Amino acid sequence: MKPVFSGLILAVTFGSFAGIAQAEEVCMPQHEMKSALIDWYGEAPVPGQAKDNSQLWASEQTGTWTLVRSMADGNACVLAQGKNWMEGVTDNKQLAALLD
Repeated sequence: MKPVFSGLILAVTFGSFAGIAQAEEVCMPQHEMKSALIDWYGEAPVPGQAKDNSQLWASEQTGTWTLVRSMADGNACVLAQGKNWMEGVTDNKQLAALLD
């Protein structure tokens, strides 16, 4: 059985866009976070969407996305996650819409 972040998250607050959730922070070592996003969700880093130690990951196949912050201590934390990844919307517009 594969673990899922939503099973680890106890409190979820929904954003203004459908399918967007800001989550109670879930943190783990960076290498484990990377493996989880790739293996469990089929997500990959979105090119051009890294800023201030944060990286947006997404999967066009599953429609999921995850915003992850890398910490100086070697951990990575999920800042937000959601569904309905917006294919066709480009770079900065995509990130702006997700964080609005």
